[in-house]
Amino acid sequence: MLDIRLIRENPKQVSEALKKKGWEVDFTVLLEKDARRRELLQEVESNKAEQNKLSQSIPQVKKQGGDLEPIFARVKELKASNEAGTKELAAIEEEIEEFMDELPNIPDDDLVGGGKENNEVLQVYNELPVFDFAAKDHVELCESLDLIDYKRGAKISGAGTWIYKGLGAQLEWALLNFFIEQHLSDGYEMLLPPHLLNYESGYTAGQFPKFKEDVFWLEGTEPRRFLLPTAETALVNYHRNEILEEEDLPKKYFAYTPCYRSEAGSYRTEERGMIRGYQFNKVELFQYATEAGSDKAFEEVTNKAIDLVNKLGLHFRVSKLAAGDCSHSMARTYDVEVWIPSMGIYKEVSSSSNARDYQARRGKIRYREKESGKTKFVHTINASGLATSRLIPAIVEQFQLADGSVIIPPVLRKYLGGLKVIKPK
Repeated sequence: MLDIRLIRENPKQVSEALKKKGWEVDFTVLLEKDARRRELLQEVESNKAEQNKLSQSIPQVKKQGGDLEPIFARVKELKASNEAGTKELAAIEEEIEEFMDELPNIPDDDLVGGGKENNEVLQVYNELPVFDFAAKDHVELCESLDLIDYKRGAKISGAGTWIYKGLGAQLEWALLNFFIEQHLSDGYEMLLPPHLLNYESGYTAGQFPKFKEDVFWLEGTEPRRFLLPTAETALVNYHRNEILEEEDLPKKYFAYTPCYRSEAGSYRTEERGMIRGYQFNKVELFQYATEAGSDKAFEEVTNKAIDLVNKLGLHFRVSKLAAGDCSHSMARTYDVEVWIPSMGIYKEVSSSSNARDYQARRGKIRYREKESGKTKFVHTINASGLATSRLIPAIVEQFQLADGSVIIPPVLRKYLGGLKVIKPK
């Protein structure tokens, strides 16, 4: 949620910034309602003060034999005025909240406007794989190596799902163990959050109310719950409605969860196999930071994601997203994108993002400054560290051999009993 004071003081500047995200917004009506809200607040408080003063004067006036009727009449008048004012105030505040809830985060000043066509490639890592044989795609490789069962996955669940089996399941688990080991060694605390979340969690993350239909809802539950689309949605709520101490920041967490995405109808023909699915595994990094430590936290989680892909030995790149390609809640995002040879394109395996204080305002997550004792909203920073469903396609395609075998990245071999190569059955 944006700070309404920022809109009040710089409406044109905020409007221009949101245009970079593709949002056309006129704040005229909002500011009129905001002015009326502040006027009503002043009236209600002034009436209450006068009402209290008159009530306190009654014993003295009565003792002196004065006429109490004018006092009672005025108190009644003030009470009626306050009831009407309070009712109008509640309606205006609801309208303001609905308007503010819909607004996206303001992109950082250095971001260019527009969509993904304006994304900037910052750096490319490792050599592009070149084959002197007819290379196979990941679907064919995973089936010939007996790593994935697509048909039975579709049979028991539907399109957009798969089953890891044998060495495929072990390779998936090896990736997750590798990520977890790395994050623990870097001092991050591991959490295993629930997969069923309440509405407040989606609201704090910035997904609700605008994108509430983009998740899987469980019908028949009260209160209504949804399946988490990413562990970020849980982690950003871990300190919801709390005041943290400045000396305890940054707080660094990571979580492993499956992720559940409602993306029916969004599949393209080249995104078959494991490139896009309804469920996939991911390890998520998350930091709560001070305003001063926000950029440092973003740089750290971004570099951690880069380091993981680099240690796997894959060819990949890092892109800085244009404002319109950043998600609703984020002020800036870098994507770590791995090369999929059969598709001839890069696919995102990690997005590192800084929400600044946008999510914290929605979730009322603050910290107390050590020197002043004042409270400020924290900054929330996240990055995938990493998602696996595109890593296995990248690994099997980039590290395939002419005979259909696949070389296992050295950093994963200890989790697979020292196995170096997966050979066709």
